[in-house]
Formats: sequence, structure tokens, C-alpha cells
Amino acid sequence: MTRVDREAGKSAVIAGGGIAGVAAAVALAERGVTVTIAERESFLGGRAGAWIERLPDGEPFEMERGFHAFFRQYYNLRALLRRVDPFLSRLAAVADYPILGPDGAAESFADLPTAPPWNVAALVKRTPSLRLADLPKVDKRAVLAMLAYDPERTYARWGNTSARAYLDALRFPPRARRMLFDVFAHSFFNPEAEMSAGELLMMFHFYFIGNREGLVFDVATRPFFTAFWDPLRRYLERRGARIVLGREVRAVSARGGAWRVDTDGGAIDADAVVLATHVPGLQRIVDASPDLGDAAWRRDVASLSVTRPFAVWRLWLDRPTRAGRAPFAGTTGLGALDNISLYHLIEDESRAFADRHGGAVVELHAYAVSDPVDDEALRSDLLAGLHALYPETRGARVLHERFLVHRDCPAFPPGEDHNRPGVSAPVPGVALAGDFVSLPFPSALMERAAASGFLAAHRAMGHMLPGDVAPERIPSVPPRGILARRRRGPIRPAGG
Repeated sequence: MTRVDREAGKSAVIAGGGIAGVAAAVALAERGVTVTIAERESFLGGRAGAWIERLPDGEPFEMERGFHAFFRQYYNLRALLRRVDPFLSRLAAVADYPILGPDGAAESFADLPTAPPWNVAALVKRTPSLRLADLPKVDKRAVLAMLAYDPERTYARWGNTSARAYLDALRFPPRARRMLFDVFAHSFFNPEAEMSAGELLMMFHFYFIGNREGLVFDVATRPFFTAFWDPLRRYLERRGARIVLGREVRAVSARGGAWRVDTDGGAIDADAVVLATHVPGLQRIVDASPDLGDAAWRRDVASLSVTRPFAVWRLWLDRPTRAGRAPFAGTTGLGALDNISLYHLIEDESRAFADRHGGAVVELHAYAVSDPVDDEALRSDLLAGLHALYPETRGARVLHERFLVHRDCPAFPPGEDHNRPGVSAPVPGVALAGDFVSLPFPSALMERAAASGFLAAHRAMGHMLPGDVAPERIPSVPPRGILARRRRGPIRPAGG
């Protein structure tokens, strides 16, 4: 990578300090660009951020917006984290990713082959949810759509179909569908009936069928602020970046070949702008900025939406969970409960609490809950699911708790895949980044945010930097499924 002398005087403003914004800032600052991050919250990291709160006895702790899995194919996110942790020593592998259902039903993704199609074959062979007699009833054409993922053909055929309709078309037995598919679909915050089947098939490809790294993931062994965000802040500041917290970008306007970024704390002039906010923030900025893009692009931005709320409930308990529990378990068939995270088995801060009190730190998640949220009913439902699966928690006393509900995750509804804006904006020097953008390769969640941030940095500033400045390398899983190359002929309509 060739650095640019700061005498070049190039500057950029990043609107948003989540994963996408920090990735863009790192890529630019490393190449000599003077970077300013304007973040409306008091912390970096966005939905993967962390902030300091206090237990009732005054002891500080880091609170986060929920558990995050660091999958091995998150190549770009890992490249970002390696800036401050070259050997990723702050991540640790989990032994399994179990799925727990009612009546003792369980699935495991441990020790599966990593190469397709052997990973699929091994899972089907060993799963207790599928019997040999069930296989003739399964719609093989719908199943083959998973193995034949193609970035154009899959969306053309399935993009107008809901994920629920696609999963119905598979004709899997109810238990197999619940244990093998429903948990996976819920992990992206979108309800099945309101999510594009094209997007779901891309995620099947990215996480399992086209992923040679396996489904088992890593977890952060320290809270995110300590492990990553504070080190990344210092990393950026050593490279001349300015990070302004508690300041929201309001509008962007053209200024003689450059840009003026208006914030609620004053204006900042820059050669380039990366808009790395969540969807509502992006829409507010674009709506207030007539210089940003043409009518068609502005309509595409306006058509973006957020999905239903998600809830995170962290409980500090006075007694431990049973030995042998997995640090993280997906759940299904137990009301609103979507997963259980045992933080005392994951992060050092929670482990210290559990050791002092002989207790546990448990976090419960519910995705795509009904809006408006009935907090009391939701908490009762989540607690019932925890007690059903981990009965040792029934008599535990809650020493402390934090209950969070947010609604800011992007929606991926049927029929809107072709309208989703990409990283490039139709004006020079402006780019988008975030887990909502359309990318030319498979990606999702934190990895999509990091990859889009790197790509946005190059798109926003590339036209101004010398030709010998190399862009960030952006790897991903294979772009197509193992059967995609063999498929020829016209694209058949969804359900045809």
C-alpha cells in the first residue's frame, strides 16, 4: 500500500462511526487522507458498539446491543480488526453452534465438513429432524436453488418471492424446517413473510453452502469497547483522524468541486464524503441535500426501510447455569426467544462477575418482534423460553438487568432488490456504506458493513488519489454456487 503525502491536502468526512464508517476511515487515513468521523452517538461501533454503564453497587460494565458472532468468512471485518489485534487474540472459537427447540429437540453444526456439497450432505445425513422417508417429499428444484446461487439469476427468479414462500416451497417436514431453516432466517432480523427469498438464498450461500470456513464462529473475549473500538479510535487518531462523538450530520452540499457537511455542531468542508449512517439517518441527510444524486437514485434511497424491532435482555443472575452449556445457542419454537448467550462463558468482564457472585450473566434476544412492543409481555415470553431450555435458571434471583429495544436494522423486502443502492453515488466524491447497501459479491451483517466501508473509501476518494495508491483488497466467498456454472437457458419465473 502506497501512502499519500499529507501535503496533497485531501480530506474526507465520514457520517457515522459504526463498522462501515470506521472501515472507510481506516482505509482513507492509511492512505494519507485527513479524516473526520461525525458520529451522533457517544460511542463508536454502531450496532456492534459498547458503552459504559454501572451495576447497582456502582461497578462499571460495558453494555452492548446484543451478541455478535465473528464468522471465519468475515474476511473484511477481520482485516479491520487486525489493525489493532494482528493475531485476532481477542477472539476465541466456540466449539459448537447448537440449535435448541421444544421437547429436547437439538441440532449441532460442530465438526461438519467445510467444503460444499459435503457439508450439506453431512448435515442432512446426521440431522435428527429429517428421516429418509421425508426426502422424497422435498421439492428438489427449490433445494437446488441453494446450490445454484447466482448474483443475477437468483435475484431475478426469487427476488419477488418472500422467504416464507420459498421455505414453504421446500416442503420440509415442520420439525426440520423449524430446526434447520427458521432459526437461520430469523438471524437477519427480518420476518420470513417480509424478506426477499433472493436475499435469503444469498445468505444461505454466504454462511453455509458457499462458505469453506464452516458454520462455527468466534466470539470476542472482551467487551467490544475494550477489545476493538477504543484501540481503533487510537489507531485512527495516530494517523491524523478526528473523531467527533455526539455530532450528527444533517446535510451535504456541493462547494466548488468539494463538499460542505453540515452537522448539529457546525460545518466541515471536505473533498469526499462517505455516508455510513443507518437507513433513517441516510434518508434524512439525502432528503435535506438536493446536491446528492439524481431523482432515480434519491427514489432508491427513499425506498429503503427498516425491519421490525429487536430486543436484547441481559440478566445478571445469582446462580450459575449448568456446566456444559454452550456459550451461544439458537432457539426455535419457544415464543419470541431467538437465542441465548451466556456472557460469563464468553467475555472476561462477565466471567469476573460470575466468579464473584457465584452466578451467571445471561442475554436473551428476540428478532423481528411485533411493533409496538409490549415490554412486559415480551419479557415474560423470553423468560419462559429460558426456563424451559435452561431449567436451572428458574429459581435464580435477578441481581441486575438491562432491557433494550431498537428498530434500526435494514429491511430486505421482496421486490426491492433491484432498487437497492450500491456503494457508488451518482455524484463524484460521495459514497454509501453500511449493511443495507447492495454489493457485487455475497456478504451480510457486520461483514457487509466492513466490506462496504472499504469499498466506499475507494469510490469516494479514488478519483482524487494518485494511481499508485492501491485500494483495499476486498475478498469474499465464491460469488456463485457449485451448480450455478452448469445452469443454462432462460431464467424461469419464481415458483415456475
